[in-house]
Order: sequence, then C-alpha cells, then structure tokens
Amino acid sequence: MTSSLNQMIEESRLLKVIARNWAFCFLISFIVLFSFTGRGFFSIVNFQNIIHLSVIAILMASAETFVIISGGIDLSIGFVMGLSSVTAGKIIQIMFNSGNFSPAFSIFIGVSIALVVSILPGLLSGIVISKYRVPPFIATLGMWGITNGIALKICKGFPVAMLPDSLTKIGNGYILYFKRGDGFSFFGLPYGVGNDKIREYLRLIPNSFIFLIIILLVLWHLLKNTKFGQHTYAIGGNEDAAVRSGIDVKKHIVKIYVLSSFIAGIAGVFNVFQTGIGNFTTFGAMYELFAVAAVVIGGASLMGGKGRLIASVIGVFLIAVLENGLLISGIEPFYRYIAVGLLLILAVVIDELFPDLF
Repeated sequence: MTSSLNQMIEESRLLKVIARNWAFCFLISFIVLFSFTGRGFFSIVNFQNIIHLSVIAILMASAETFVIISGGIDLSIGFVMGLSSVTAGKIIQIMFNSGNFSPAFSIFIGVSIALVVSILPGLLSGIVISKYRVPPFIATLGMWGITNGIALKICKGFPVAMLPDSLTKIGNGYILYFKRGDGFSFFGLPYGVGNDKIREYLRLIPNSFIFLIIILLVLWHLLKNTKFGQHTYAIGGNEDAAVRSGIDVKKHIVKIYVLSSFIAGIAGVFNVFQTGIGNFTTFGAMYELFAVAAVVIGGASLMGGKGRLIASVIGVFLIAVLENGLLISGIEPFYRYIAVGLLLILAVVIDELFPDLF
C-alpha cells in the first residue's frame, strides 16, 4: 500500500507538491477554519499580533534548524535566551539608573555584551561535542542547567526592571500609524497624541516584522548560498563522507553551536525590547522543545541532512495560528499541546513514508 501510494504521488505533480508542503497546506486550512469559528481572527491586527508574538519562536526555530540539519540537537537555547535577556537587562539597568549614561548608550552596551555572552554556551557545547564526542543531547542538556543557573544568579530570581521606556517603544512600535482624517504617521504617533489614543489608530507593519525579515534573510543566505550551509548539510547527511571530502567537521560543528547560541542570544535581546524587562526563562517555557517541534513539522529530519529555514518558519506559524485560533474560538488553550503533539507525530510519519520528497 505504501509503495503504491508513493508511486501515485510520484506520478502526480500536484500531490507531490502537497505532500512536500503539507505543513503549509495545514496552515492555510487552519486560517480558513478559524476565520469562520473565531470572530476577529481574520484581520490585519490579529495577523500582525501573531507575527509579533512569534518572533522569539521563529528565532529559536531558526537556531535549531542549523543544528538539526547537521545531525545534532540544542536543548540549551531556551535558557541561553534567558541568560542573554537578564544580562542585557542588568547592564542597561545599572548604566541607565546611574545617571551617567544616556538611554541609547546604555542599551547599546547592554545589548552588545549580552550578545557576546550568548556565544559562550554554544562555544563550550560545540567543543565538548566535537572534541570529546559527548552526545549533543547530553552536552546541551548540561548547558541548559548551567545557563539557567547563571541567569538566576545575575537577576537573583526576579525579572530585571526599571529600564528605559524607549525599549518597548522600539520593540512594540510600528512603521505606520493611520487614522481617518489625520492620515499617516511614520514610526510613531503624531506629535501631541498620547498613548491613551493609540487604539484610535490603525497600526501597520510592526518594527519586529522588519527586524525578523532582516535576520531571516541573512540566515537563509547563510544556509542556502554559502559553503557554511553546504557543509552543514554534508555533515548531517554523512559525517564520514564529509570528513573524506576535506571538511573540517570538528571546527564546523563548533561554528554551528556558536551560531545557534548567538541566535538564541538575539531572541533574548528582543525579549527585553518586547517586554521592557530582563526575563529569565522559566522551567515550563519549553522554548527549545517547541523549536524542535516546529523544525520537524517543517520537514527536517532528526537524523540530519534535511531541512529548510522557510519550512521551519511555517512550522512556527502553524503552531502560532493553531494556538491563536483556539483562543479566539473559545476553546481551552491546553488543546494546543495535544494538537502540536499530533502534528509532530504526523510530521515524522510523513517523513518515514515519503523520505524522497523532502
């Protein structure tokens, strides 16, 4: 039966496209379904909110995509994000509240140091995995605990508050504001209009959307059009063959985990801009597990050698739309976990049944 189904799909170009992009087809189906069941779901405002709230998840899935394609897994990215967030928040807090530095300079230094710090967990994990042959699951699980402990030590178990207001104005701002009769305003409300009037304006194109597009284009180019991306696929497909072809596998693995950790650090910095505080990651957040789920739903294989960045993004949006649609439709949100679990199992089954399609 499986062989005949494979043959039928191979003979039909349409079925092949659908099978290859089943996650995207599910995404469109959910959008159509929730447009009927959830009032206000199909609106510009709601879709912009979905994108804005999905930025961190997309960054985490992007980080995990590189690692999974190489045949590894990174369980530490959730707590690396928390470490980056509280590091940036603490430095900004100290500098800004001292009164000796401007908000812009405090933010610049805090963000820069946080991004540098975020590289270290990936560097250590990469060295342990490549040089000492520790399984990625164990190495990054250990780093999971280390980064969480350091983050909690920095913030003493409390979110880092009292940061400049400009953080959230940037992180939650929009490119365009429109009100009938007043016309368009760029990058902020018209002069003299307070935030209490913001609901009177249609807000278009979140700043986070532009930020996300830039990051994704850079990562897409890195994976698709550079030797780094080619070597990543080669190592995940067959590590021994990659070694024989002259690739410095150990060095490249270190680079992959450094990149993964750095992207998680960017997510932590964005979290500060989005919330206005430095947040440590709670144990129940499971950012890394949802990132893995999104990547696998997008068609990547946990065995390595296969995956697409855009497909991982679709995987994130599929989960986000599902959660948002259930909420707007009045369905209890814990069904999200059941639905994501079913989608994850379905993704693995499709990968096993039709391995040549991806």
